[in-house]
Amino acid sequence: MDDELAQIDRQMLHLFALVGEGVAGATHALLSGDREQAKRLAEQDETVDRLYRDVEERTLALLTDKSTSEADLPFLVAVVRMLPDLERNGDLAEHVARRAARGLGVELSARSRGLVERMGEVAAHMWRATTDAYADRLPGAAAVVDDLDDEMDDLHVSLTVEVVAGTMPLPVAIELAMVARFYERFGDHAVNLAKRVASLAGDPCD
Repeated sequence: MDDELAQIDRQMLHLFALVGEGVAGATHALLSGDREQAKRLAEQDETVDRLYRDVEERTLALLTDKSTSEADLPFLVAVVRMLPDLERNGDLAEHVARRAARGLGVELSARSRGLVERMGEVAAHMWRATTDAYADRLPGAAAVVDDLDDEMDDLHVSLTVEVVAGTMPLPVAIELAMVARFYERFGDHAVNLAKRVASLAGDPCD
């Protein structure tokens, strides 16, 4: 039983790492125009999905196993609640990577490039804080991530203003509006995860 719990914990950390690599890499590929890197990152989402399903199966099996200790239930319930946000953020990183693979980055205005770069930095910072909090069971992560999410929301507004300003061709503006939404949703899922992690660490932030 302890071995199975430890394996779930390791897989969760692997999921966090893969998603973090995905969003950071997708931002870099978008801004640098590295289409090959973008394609590799988009394909990596299949690995995230497989790992997600394996962790889900293992966790649900333990939750329905009558021999599972009550002391282990909070961890297992937290994992079940965290998995959807992890999987969705993996999908969002893939969506950005696919647009990078189509060469969207070279079409962006100078201001929009700067805003996307900052959104990528904020997303990476949020993810590192959440990952570290999960790894070390740190309370207080939710407040840090929530503050960063406020900045992400402000950036989303600023990028939306740039999109409607008419400085880019309409097809590019439409795609960029979707990218802005992807980053904004990434932040929301990170906030949800940070709250789950804080609860697991004994901080009743909910």
